[in-house]
Amino acid sequence: MIDNVFDALTLGLATAFTLENLLFCLLGVVLGTLIGVIPGVGALAAISMLFPVTFYLEPTPALIMLAGIWYGTSYGGSTASILLNIPGTPANAVACLDGYPMARQGRGGVALFMTTAGSFVGGTFGIILMMLFAPLIAKYALSFGPAEYFALMVLGLVSASTISSGSAIKGLAMVVLGIIVGSVGLDLYTGAPRMTMGLIELSDGVGLVSLAMGLFGVGEIITSVRHVVAGTIDRESVRLRAMIPSREDVRASTMPVVRGTLIGSFLGTLPGVGSSIASFMSYAVEKRVSKDPSRFGKGAIEGVVSPEAANNAADQTAFIPTLALGIPGSATMALMMGALIIHGINPGPALMTEQPSLFWGLVMSFWIGNVLLVILNIPMIGLWVRLLLIPYHLLYPAVLMFICLGVYTVNYSEFDVWMVLIFGLIGYGARLLELPVPPMLLGFVLGPLLEEQFRRAMLISRGDFTVFVSRPISSIILALTAMLLLYSVWLAFRSMRHRNEAEPA
Repeated sequence: MIDNVFDALTLGLATAFTLENLLFCLLGVVLGTLIGVIPGVGALAAISMLFPVTFYLEPTPALIMLAGIWYGTSYGGSTASILLNIPGTPANAVACLDGYPMARQGRGGVALFMTTAGSFVGGTFGIILMMLFAPLIAKYALSFGPAEYFALMVLGLVSASTISSGSAIKGLAMVVLGIIVGSVGLDLYTGAPRMTMGLIELSDGVGLVSLAMGLFGVGEIITSVRHVVAGTIDRESVRLRAMIPSREDVRASTMPVVRGTLIGSFLGTLPGVGSSIASFMSYAVEKRVSKDPSRFGKGAIEGVVSPEAANNAADQTAFIPTLALGIPGSATMALMMGALIIHGINPGPALMTEQPSLFWGLVMSFWIGNVLLVILNIPMIGLWVRLLLIPYHLLYPAVLMFICLGVYTVNYSEFDVWMVLIFGLIGYGARLLELPVPPMLLGFVLGPLLEEQFRRAMLISRGDFTVFVSRPISSIILALTAMLLLYSVWLAFRSMRHRNEAEPA
Protein backbone atom coordinates (compact mmCIF):
# COMPACT_ATOMS: atom_id res chain seq x y z
CA MET A 1 0.00 0.00 0.00
CA ILE A 2 1.28 3.48 -0.88
CA ASP A 3 1.81 5.38 2.38
CA ASN A 4 2.51 8.76 0.80
CA VAL A 5 -0.69 10.46 -0.38
CA PHE A 6 1.24 12.57 -2.87
CA ASP A 7 2.73 9.45 -4.50
CA ALA A 8 -0.71 7.85 -4.64
CA LEU A 9 -2.26 10.90 -6.33
CA THR A 10 0.64 11.15 -8.77
CA LEU A 11 0.25 7.48 -9.71
CA GLY A 12 -3.51 7.92 -10.08
CA LEU A 13 -3.17 10.98 -12.31
CA ALA A 14 -0.55 9.26 -14.48
CA THR A 15 -2.92 6.29 -14.91
CA ALA A 16 -6.09 8.31 -15.48
CA PHE A 17 -4.47 10.68 -18.01
CA THR A 18 -3.31 7.98 -20.42
CA LEU A 19 -5.04 8.39 -23.78
CA GLU A 20 -6.84 5.03 -23.52
CA ASN A 21 -8.26 5.72 -20.04
CA LEU A 22 -9.32 9.26 -20.99
CA LEU A 23 -11.17 7.96 -24.04
CA PHE A 24 -12.99 5.27 -22.03
CA CYS A 25 -13.84 7.79 -19.30
CA LEU A 26 -15.34 10.08 -21.97
CA LEU A 27 -17.20 7.14 -23.55
CA GLY A 28 -18.58 6.07 -20.17
CA VAL A 29 -19.92 9.50 -19.16
CA VAL A 30 -21.40 10.15 -22.63
CA LEU A 31 -23.17 6.76 -22.64
CA GLY A 32 -24.25 7.25 -19.01
CA THR A 33 -25.74 10.66 -19.74
CA LEU A 34 -27.43 9.42 -22.91
CA ILE A 35 -28.93 6.38 -21.18
CA GLY A 36 -29.87 8.42 -18.12
CA VAL A 37 -31.90 10.74 -20.36
CA ILE A 38 -33.88 7.80 -21.82
CA PRO A 39 -36.70 7.09 -19.34
CA GLY A 40 -36.90 3.58 -17.93
CA VAL A 41 -33.44 2.26 -18.79
CA GLY A 42 -31.24 3.41 -15.87
CA ALA A 43 -27.67 2.71 -14.77
CA LEU A 44 -28.17 -0.95 -13.91
CA ALA A 45 -29.65 -1.81 -17.31
CA ALA A 46 -26.99 0.29 -19.06
CA ILE A 47 -24.08 -1.37 -17.28
CA SER A 48 -25.65 -4.79 -17.82
CA MET A 49 -25.93 -4.12 -21.56
CA LEU A 50 -22.36 -2.86 -21.89
CA PHE A 51 -20.84 -5.42 -19.53
CA PRO A 52 -19.66 -7.74 -22.35
CA VAL A 53 -17.47 -4.94 -23.75
CA THR A 54 -15.32 -5.05 -20.61
CA PHE A 55 -14.17 -8.60 -21.39
CA TYR A 56 -12.02 -7.26 -24.21
CA LEU A 57 -10.48 -4.41 -22.16
CA GLU A 58 -7.83 -4.17 -19.50
CA PRO A 59 -9.30 -3.96 -15.95
CA THR A 60 -8.53 -0.25 -15.42
CA PRO A 61 -10.21 1.18 -18.57
CA ALA A 62 -13.06 -1.33 -18.13
CA LEU A 63 -13.81 -0.14 -14.60
CA ILE A 64 -13.33 3.54 -15.55
CA MET A 65 -15.91 3.16 -18.34
CA LEU A 66 -18.45 1.34 -16.13
CA ALA A 67 -17.99 3.93 -13.37
CA GLY A 68 -18.50 6.74 -15.90
CA ILE A 69 -21.79 5.13 -16.97
CA TRP A 70 -22.82 4.77 -13.30
CA TYR A 71 -22.45 8.40 -12.25
CA GLY A 72 -23.22 9.74 -15.75
CA THR A 73 -26.79 8.38 -15.53
CA SER A 74 -27.40 10.53 -12.44
CA TYR A 75 -26.58 13.66 -14.42
CA GLY A 76 -28.62 12.60 -17.45
CA GLY A 77 -31.56 11.24 -15.47
CA SER A 78 -32.54 14.70 -14.21
CA THR A 79 -33.12 15.94 -17.79
CA ALA A 80 -36.18 13.75 -18.47
CA SER A 81 -37.42 14.34 -14.90
CA ILE A 82 -37.39 18.12 -15.25
CA LEU A 83 -38.52 18.46 -18.87
CA LEU A 84 -41.05 15.60 -19.18
CA ASN A 85 -41.96 14.70 -15.57
CA ILE A 86 -40.62 11.18 -16.32
CA PRO A 87 -37.66 10.12 -14.12
CA GLY A 88 -34.71 8.86 -16.17
CA THR A 89 -33.60 6.78 -13.16
CA PRO A 90 -35.31 5.96 -9.81
CA ALA A 91 -32.94 8.34 -7.97
CA ASN A 92 -34.10 11.21 -10.22
CA ALA A 93 -37.79 10.69 -9.41
CA VAL A 94 -37.64 13.39 -6.73
CA ALA A 95 -36.48 15.94 -9.30
CA CYS A 96 -39.91 15.64 -10.96
CA LEU A 97 -41.67 17.14 -7.92
CA ASP A 98 -40.26 20.66 -8.35
CA GLY A 99 -38.23 20.39 -11.56
CA TYR A 100 -41.24 19.84 -13.84
CA PRO A 101 -43.21 22.78 -12.33
CA MET A 102 -40.11 24.95 -12.94
CA ALA A 103 -40.04 23.80 -16.60
CA ARG A 104 -43.74 24.67 -16.97
CA GLN A 105 -42.96 28.13 -15.61
CA GLY A 106 -40.35 28.58 -18.37
CA ARG A 107 -37.43 27.97 -15.97
CA GLY A 108 -36.45 24.47 -17.14
CA GLY A 109 -33.03 25.73 -18.27
CA VAL A 110 -32.29 27.20 -14.83
CA ALA A 111 -33.36 23.96 -13.16
CA LEU A 112 -31.07 21.92 -15.46
CA PHE A 113 -28.12 24.28 -14.92
CA MET A 114 -28.47 24.25 -11.12
CA THR A 115 -28.91 20.46 -10.94
CA THR A 116 -25.70 20.06 -12.96
CA ALA A 117 -23.88 22.40 -10.56
CA GLY A 118 -25.34 20.61 -7.52
CA SER A 119 -24.45 17.22 -8.97
CA PHE A 120 -20.86 18.36 -9.51
CA VAL A 121 -20.53 19.59 -5.91
CA GLY A 122 -22.05 16.39 -4.51
CA GLY A 123 -19.86 14.18 -6.69
CA THR A 124 -16.71 16.13 -5.82
CA PHE A 125 -17.28 15.82 -2.06
CA GLY A 126 -18.00 12.11 -2.46
CA ILE A 127 -14.67 11.61 -4.28
CA ILE A 128 -12.78 13.44 -1.50
CA LEU A 129 -14.36 11.17 1.12
CA MET A 130 -13.41 8.12 -0.92
CA MET A 131 -9.78 9.30 -1.15
CA LEU A 132 -9.64 9.86 2.62
CA PHE A 133 -11.53 6.87 4.01
CA ALA A 134 -11.15 3.97 1.58
CA PRO A 135 -7.39 3.53 2.26
CA LEU A 136 -8.00 3.87 6.02
CA ILE A 137 -10.74 1.20 6.00
CA ALA A 138 -8.62 -1.09 3.82
CA LYS A 139 -5.64 -0.74 6.17
CA TYR A 140 -7.57 -2.15 9.13
CA ALA A 141 -9.46 -4.69 7.00
CA LEU A 142 -6.20 -6.38 5.93
CA SER A 143 -6.24 -8.24 9.25
CA PHE A 144 -9.67 -9.79 8.49
CA GLY A 145 -9.92 -13.57 8.16
CA PRO A 146 -12.55 -15.83 6.53
CA ALA A 147 -14.88 -15.54 9.55
CA GLU A 148 -14.87 -11.72 9.36
CA TYR A 149 -15.45 -11.70 5.61
CA PHE A 150 -18.31 -14.18 5.96
CA ALA A 151 -19.94 -11.98 8.62
CA LEU A 152 -19.47 -8.85 6.49
CA MET A 153 -21.07 -10.51 3.47
CA VAL A 154 -24.03 -11.69 5.55
CA LEU A 155 -24.47 -8.12 6.84
CA GLY A 156 -24.26 -6.73 3.31
CA LEU A 157 -26.85 -9.15 1.96
CA VAL A 158 -29.28 -8.72 4.86
CA SER A 159 -29.01 -4.92 4.98
CA ALA A 160 -29.33 -4.58 1.20
CA SER A 161 -32.54 -6.61 1.23
CA THR A 162 -34.14 -5.21 4.39
CA ILE A 163 -33.22 -1.50 4.33
CA SER A 164 -34.27 -0.95 0.71
CA SER A 165 -37.87 -0.11 -0.16
CA GLY A 166 -40.46 -2.86 -0.12
CA SER A 167 -41.01 -5.92 2.02
CA ALA A 168 -37.94 -7.18 3.91
CA ILE A 169 -39.21 -10.78 3.57
CA LYS A 170 -39.49 -10.41 -0.21
CA GLY A 171 -36.00 -8.89 -0.32
CA LEU A 172 -34.50 -11.78 1.66
CA ALA A 173 -36.35 -14.29 -0.53
CA MET A 174 -34.81 -12.73 -3.64
CA VAL A 175 -31.35 -12.84 -2.02
CA VAL A 176 -31.80 -16.57 -1.36
CA LEU A 177 -32.94 -17.08 -4.97
CA GLY A 178 -29.81 -15.27 -6.16
CA ILE A 179 -27.59 -17.47 -3.97
CA ILE A 180 -29.27 -20.60 -5.37
CA VAL A 181 -28.73 -19.46 -8.97
CA GLY A 182 -25.12 -18.54 -8.11
CA SER A 183 -24.44 -22.07 -6.84
CA VAL A 184 -25.31 -23.68 -10.22
CA GLY A 185 -22.27 -25.35 -11.87
CA LEU A 186 -19.34 -27.46 -10.74
CA ASP A 187 -18.45 -27.42 -7.04
CA LEU A 188 -15.29 -25.39 -6.44
CA TYR A 189 -13.63 -28.00 -4.19
CA THR A 190 -15.00 -31.36 -5.38
CA GLY A 191 -15.85 -30.72 -9.01
CA ALA A 192 -19.28 -32.32 -8.59
CA PRO A 193 -22.07 -30.81 -10.79
CA ARG A 194 -24.75 -28.88 -8.89
CA MET A 195 -28.21 -28.15 -10.39
CA THR A 196 -26.89 -28.27 -13.97
CA MET A 197 -29.86 -30.43 -15.14
CA GLY A 198 -27.44 -32.34 -17.35
CA LEU A 199 -26.69 -29.27 -19.50
CA ILE A 200 -22.99 -28.91 -20.38
CA GLU A 201 -23.51 -25.14 -20.88
CA LEU A 202 -24.28 -24.79 -17.15
CA SER A 203 -21.08 -26.54 -16.02
CA ASP A 204 -19.37 -23.16 -15.54
CA GLY A 205 -22.46 -21.77 -13.86
CA VAL A 206 -24.97 -19.15 -14.95
CA GLY A 207 -23.25 -16.22 -16.65
CA LEU A 208 -23.31 -12.88 -14.82
CA VAL A 209 -23.84 -11.10 -18.16
CA SER A 210 -26.89 -13.21 -19.07
CA LEU A 211 -28.46 -12.76 -15.64
CA ALA A 212 -27.81 -9.00 -15.42
CA MET A 213 -28.90 -8.28 -19.00
CA GLY A 214 -32.06 -10.33 -18.57
CA LEU A 215 -33.14 -9.07 -15.16
CA PHE A 216 -32.32 -5.41 -15.68
CA GLY A 217 -32.08 -4.91 -19.44
CA VAL A 218 -34.99 -6.93 -20.87
CA GLY A 219 -37.10 -6.90 -17.68
CA GLU A 220 -36.78 -3.11 -17.20
CA ILE A 221 -37.56 -2.33 -20.83
CA ILE A 222 -40.67 -4.54 -20.98
CA THR A 223 -41.94 -2.85 -17.81
CA SER A 224 -41.10 0.68 -19.05
CA VAL A 225 -42.84 0.27 -22.43
CA ARG A 226 -46.15 -0.13 -20.61
CA HIS A 227 -45.76 3.09 -18.61
CA VAL A 228 -43.68 5.62 -20.56
CA VAL A 229 -45.74 8.10 -22.56
CA ALA A 230 -44.55 10.85 -24.88
CA GLY A 231 -44.48 14.40 -23.56
CA THR A 232 -44.05 17.93 -24.85
CA ILE A 233 -41.00 20.14 -24.28
CA ASP A 234 -40.76 23.93 -24.25
CA ARG A 235 -37.59 24.38 -26.33
CA GLU A 236 -37.28 28.08 -25.47
CA SER A 237 -36.73 27.28 -21.77
CA VAL A 238 -33.65 25.14 -22.50
CA ARG A 239 -31.70 27.60 -24.64
CA LEU A 240 -28.31 28.64 -23.23
CA ARG A 241 -29.48 32.20 -22.52
CA ALA A 242 -32.46 30.90 -20.52
CA MET A 243 -30.19 28.66 -18.41
CA ILE A 244 -28.35 31.45 -16.57
CA PRO A 245 -29.57 31.44 -12.92
CA SER A 246 -30.30 34.64 -11.01
CA ARG A 247 -28.42 35.68 -7.89
CA GLU A 248 -31.44 34.66 -5.83
CA ASP A 249 -31.38 31.16 -7.39
CA VAL A 250 -27.72 30.73 -6.42
CA ARG A 251 -28.31 32.03 -2.89
CA ALA A 252 -31.36 29.78 -2.36
CA SER A 253 -29.45 26.72 -3.65
CA THR A 254 -26.19 27.01 -1.69
CA MET A 255 -27.17 25.48 1.66
CA PRO A 256 -29.52 22.85 0.15
CA VAL A 257 -26.62 21.61 -2.00
CA VAL A 258 -24.40 21.41 1.10
CA ARG A 259 -27.05 19.52 3.10
CA GLY A 260 -27.83 17.18 0.21
CA THR A 261 -24.13 16.45 -0.30
CA LEU A 262 -23.64 15.53 3.37
CA ILE A 263 -26.76 13.31 3.45
CA GLY A 264 -25.82 11.53 0.22
CA SER A 265 -22.18 11.05 1.20
CA PHE A 266 -23.18 9.29 4.42
CA LEU A 267 -26.03 7.17 3.04
CA GLY A 268 -24.03 6.11 -0.03
CA THR A 269 -21.61 4.12 2.14
CA LEU A 270 -24.40 2.04 3.73
CA PRO A 271 -25.33 -1.25 2.01
CA GLY A 272 -28.81 -1.26 0.53
CA VAL A 273 -29.49 2.46 0.96
CA GLY A 274 -28.02 4.05 -2.16
CA SER A 275 -28.82 7.17 -4.15
CA SER A 276 -32.62 6.77 -4.37
CA ILE A 277 -33.15 6.86 -0.60
CA ALA A 278 -30.52 9.63 -0.28
CA SER A 279 -32.39 11.86 -2.75
CA PHE A 280 -35.78 11.28 -1.09
CA MET A 281 -34.34 11.92 2.37
CA SER A 282 -32.62 15.15 1.31
CA TYR A 283 -35.91 16.39 -0.20
CA ALA A 284 -37.70 15.64 3.08
CA VAL A 285 -35.00 17.49 5.05
CA GLU A 286 -35.27 20.57 2.78
CA LYS A 287 -39.03 20.65 3.16
CA ARG A 288 -38.68 20.36 6.95
CA VAL A 289 -36.12 23.19 7.31
CA SER A 290 -37.82 25.52 4.83
CA LYS A 291 -39.50 28.67 6.14
CA ASP A 292 -42.30 28.13 3.62
CA PRO A 293 -42.86 24.38 2.97
CA SER A 294 -45.91 25.18 0.82
CA ARG A 295 -43.55 26.25 -2.01
CA PHE A 296 -42.40 22.63 -2.47
CA GLY A 297 -44.10 20.85 -5.34
CA LYS A 298 -44.71 24.18 -7.09
CA GLY A 299 -41.23 24.89 -8.43
CA ALA A 300 -38.94 25.38 -5.38
CA ILE A 301 -35.35 25.24 -6.62
CA GLU A 302 -34.20 23.76 -3.28
CA GLY A 303 -36.36 20.71 -4.01
CA VAL A 304 -34.39 20.10 -7.20
CA VAL A 305 -30.75 20.84 -6.33
CA SER A 306 -30.56 19.12 -2.92
CA PRO A 307 -31.76 15.66 -4.07
CA GLU A 308 -29.49 15.81 -7.15
CA ALA A 309 -26.46 16.70 -5.00
CA ALA A 310 -27.40 13.86 -2.63
CA ASN A 311 -27.73 11.15 -5.28
CA ASN A 312 -24.42 12.10 -6.94
CA ALA A 313 -22.57 12.13 -3.62
CA ALA A 314 -24.09 8.72 -2.81
CA ASP A 315 -23.00 7.36 -6.21
CA GLN A 316 -19.37 8.19 -5.43
CA THR A 317 -19.23 7.04 -1.81
CA ALA A 318 -20.87 3.71 -2.80
CA PHE A 319 -17.44 2.72 -4.12
CA ILE A 320 -15.91 2.86 -0.60
CA PRO A 321 -17.28 -0.47 0.79
CA THR A 322 -17.05 -2.12 -2.66
CA LEU A 323 -13.37 -1.41 -3.25
CA ALA A 324 -12.12 -1.22 0.35
CA LEU A 325 -13.97 -4.28 1.74
CA GLY A 326 -15.17 -6.16 -1.34
CA ILE A 327 -18.78 -5.80 -0.12
CA PRO A 328 -21.08 -4.25 -2.76
CA GLY A 329 -23.88 -2.25 -1.20
CA SER A 330 -26.04 -2.27 -4.33
CA ALA A 331 -26.71 -4.31 -7.45
CA THR A 332 -24.73 -1.84 -9.58
CA MET A 333 -21.72 -2.14 -7.30
CA ALA A 334 -22.09 -5.94 -7.53
CA LEU A 335 -21.69 -5.62 -11.30
CA MET A 336 -18.57 -3.47 -10.79
CA MET A 337 -17.23 -6.15 -8.48
CA GLY A 338 -18.12 -8.82 -11.04
CA ALA A 339 -16.07 -6.98 -13.68
CA LEU A 340 -13.00 -7.12 -11.41
CA ILE A 341 -13.52 -10.81 -10.55
CA ILE A 342 -13.83 -11.72 -14.24
CA HIS A 343 -10.42 -10.09 -14.78
CA GLY A 344 -8.93 -12.15 -11.93
CA ILE A 345 -8.79 -9.25 -9.44
CA ASN A 346 -10.29 -9.68 -5.96
CA PRO A 347 -11.94 -6.50 -4.64
CA GLY A 348 -11.16 -5.82 -1.00
CA PRO A 349 -8.47 -4.40 1.24
CA ALA A 350 -5.66 -6.08 -0.72
CA LEU A 351 -6.74 -4.23 -3.90
CA MET A 352 -4.84 -1.06 -2.95
CA THR A 353 -1.72 -3.06 -2.20
CA GLU A 354 -1.79 -5.37 -5.21
CA GLN A 355 -3.36 -2.97 -7.76
CA PRO A 356 -2.53 0.59 -6.63
CA SER A 357 -2.55 1.98 -10.18
CA LEU A 358 -6.06 0.58 -10.77
CA PHE A 359 -7.48 1.96 -7.52
CA TRP A 360 -5.94 5.42 -7.67
CA GLY A 361 -6.40 5.64 -11.44
CA LEU A 362 -10.11 4.96 -10.94
CA VAL A 363 -10.36 7.61 -8.20
CA MET A 364 -8.62 10.23 -10.34
CA SER A 365 -10.84 9.33 -13.30
CA PHE A 366 -13.83 10.34 -11.15
CA TRP A 367 -12.51 13.91 -11.10
CA ILE A 368 -12.06 13.88 -14.86
CA GLY A 369 -15.48 12.32 -15.41
CA ASN A 370 -17.28 14.89 -13.26
CA VAL A 371 -15.62 17.78 -15.11
CA LEU A 372 -16.51 16.16 -18.46
CA LEU A 373 -20.13 15.79 -17.32
CA VAL A 374 -20.41 19.51 -16.54
CA ILE A 375 -18.96 20.31 -19.97
CA LEU A 376 -21.29 17.80 -21.65
CA ASN A 377 -24.52 18.61 -19.83
CA ILE A 378 -24.77 22.38 -20.07
CA PRO A 379 -23.95 23.03 -23.78
CA MET A 380 -25.56 19.79 -25.02
CA ILE A 381 -28.98 20.13 -23.41
CA GLY A 382 -30.44 20.69 -26.89
CA LEU A 383 -29.13 17.32 -28.06
CA TRP A 384 -30.64 15.47 -25.08
CA VAL A 385 -33.93 17.25 -25.73
CA ARG A 386 -33.97 15.96 -29.33
CA LEU A 387 -33.25 12.45 -28.03
CA LEU A 388 -36.33 12.66 -25.81
CA LEU A 389 -38.44 13.40 -28.89
CA ILE A 390 -37.60 9.99 -30.49
CA PRO A 391 -40.73 7.76 -30.31
CA TYR A 392 -40.30 5.05 -27.68
CA HIS A 393 -41.67 2.34 -29.98
CA LEU A 394 -38.57 2.89 -32.14
CA LEU A 395 -36.09 3.34 -29.29
CA TYR A 396 -36.73 0.22 -27.20
CA PRO A 397 -36.53 -2.41 -29.99
CA ALA A 398 -33.09 -1.02 -30.86
CA VAL A 399 -31.99 -1.38 -27.22
CA LEU A 400 -33.24 -5.00 -27.12
CA MET A 401 -31.33 -5.77 -30.32
CA PHE A 402 -28.10 -4.47 -28.77
CA ILE A 403 -28.72 -6.61 -25.66
CA CYS A 404 -28.96 -9.78 -27.79
CA LEU A 405 -25.87 -8.84 -29.82
CA GLY A 406 -23.90 -8.04 -26.67
CA VAL A 407 -24.65 -11.31 -24.87
CA TYR A 408 -24.07 -13.41 -28.02
CA THR A 409 -20.59 -11.96 -28.57
CA VAL A 410 -19.39 -13.06 -25.10
CA ASN A 411 -19.28 -16.80 -25.91
CA TYR A 412 -20.90 -16.85 -29.37
CA SER A 413 -23.55 -19.10 -27.84
CA GLU A 414 -27.28 -19.17 -28.60
CA PHE A 415 -27.77 -20.68 -25.14
CA ASP A 416 -26.72 -17.35 -23.56
CA VAL A 417 -29.37 -15.50 -25.60
CA TRP A 418 -32.04 -17.93 -24.36
CA MET A 419 -30.79 -17.39 -20.79
CA VAL A 420 -31.23 -13.63 -21.23
CA LEU A 421 -34.81 -14.24 -22.37
CA ILE A 422 -35.52 -16.50 -19.37
CA PHE A 423 -34.09 -14.00 -16.86
CA GLY A 424 -35.91 -11.19 -18.67
CA LEU A 425 -39.21 -12.97 -18.05
CA ILE A 426 -38.18 -13.63 -14.42
CA GLY A 427 -37.34 -9.92 -14.00
CA TYR A 428 -40.64 -8.82 -15.54
CA GLY A 429 -42.58 -11.33 -13.43
CA ALA A 430 -40.80 -10.12 -10.28
CA ARG A 431 -41.84 -6.54 -11.04
CA LEU A 432 -45.46 -7.57 -11.56
CA LEU A 433 -45.39 -9.38 -8.20
CA GLU A 434 -43.62 -6.39 -6.58
CA LEU A 435 -40.55 -8.48 -5.75
CA PRO A 436 -37.31 -6.45 -5.54
CA VAL A 437 -34.90 -7.55 -8.28
CA PRO A 438 -31.54 -5.97 -7.13
CA PRO A 439 -31.22 -8.27 -4.05
CA MET A 440 -31.22 -11.27 -6.42
CA LEU A 441 -28.16 -9.93 -8.24
CA LEU A 442 -26.43 -9.26 -4.92
CA GLY A 443 -27.13 -12.82 -3.81
CA PHE A 444 -25.86 -14.16 -7.14
CA VAL A 445 -22.53 -12.28 -6.92
CA LEU A 446 -21.92 -12.65 -3.19
CA GLY A 447 -23.31 -16.20 -2.84
CA PRO A 448 -20.24 -18.07 -4.20
CA LEU A 449 -17.91 -15.76 -2.21
CA LEU A 450 -20.01 -16.31 0.92
CA GLU A 451 -19.76 -20.08 0.47
CA GLU A 452 -16.01 -19.90 -0.15
CA GLN A 453 -15.33 -17.86 3.00
CA PHE A 454 -17.62 -20.12 5.06
CA ARG A 455 -15.81 -23.27 3.92
CA ARG A 456 -12.42 -21.68 4.53
CA ALA A 457 -13.45 -20.73 8.07
CA MET A 458 -14.68 -24.30 8.64
CA LEU A 459 -11.37 -25.76 7.36
CA ILE A 460 -9.27 -23.47 9.56
CA SER A 461 -11.42 -24.13 12.66
CA ARG A 462 -11.72 -27.87 11.85
CA GLY A 463 -15.49 -27.72 11.68
CA ASP A 464 -16.03 -25.60 14.81
CA PHE A 465 -19.03 -23.30 14.15
CA THR A 466 -18.20 -21.14 17.17
CA VAL A 467 -15.38 -19.53 15.15
CA PHE A 468 -17.94 -16.97 13.90
CA VAL A 469 -18.90 -15.83 17.42
CA SER A 470 -15.61 -16.39 19.23
CA ARG A 471 -13.74 -13.82 17.09
CA PRO A 472 -14.67 -10.30 18.30
CA ILE A 473 -15.06 -8.54 14.93
CA SER A 474 -17.19 -11.26 13.30
CA SER A 475 -19.34 -11.63 16.43
CA ILE A 476 -20.05 -7.86 16.51
CA ILE A 477 -20.93 -7.84 12.79
CA LEU A 478 -23.25 -10.85 13.18
CA ALA A 479 -24.88 -9.22 16.22
CA LEU A 480 -25.56 -6.09 14.12
CA THR A 481 -27.04 -8.30 11.40
CA ALA A 482 -29.35 -9.99 13.92
CA MET A 483 -30.46 -6.59 15.28
CA LEU A 484 -31.17 -5.40 11.74
CA LEU A 485 -33.26 -8.50 11.03
CA LEU A 486 -35.25 -8.06 14.25
CA TYR A 487 -35.81 -4.37 13.48
CA SER A 488 -37.07 -5.27 9.98
CA VAL A 489 -39.46 -7.89 11.41
CA TRP A 490 -40.76 -5.31 13.92
CA LEU A 491 -41.32 -2.76 11.15
CA ALA A 492 -43.18 -5.37 9.07
CA PHE A 493 -45.50 -6.25 11.99
CA ARG A 494 -46.09 -2.56 12.76
CA SER A 495 -47.03 -1.72 9.16
CA MET A 496 -49.31 -4.80 9.05
CA ARG A 497 -51.03 -3.70 12.27
CA HIS A 498 -51.51 -0.15 10.94
CA ARG A 499 -53.06 -1.52 7.72
CA ASN A 500 -55.46 -3.69 9.74
CA GLU A 501 -56.48 -0.73 11.91
CA ALA A 502 -57.04 1.45 8.85
CA GLU A 503 -59.36 -1.11 7.19
CA PRO A 504 -63.04 -0.56 7.95
CA ALA A 505 -64.69 -3.20 10.10
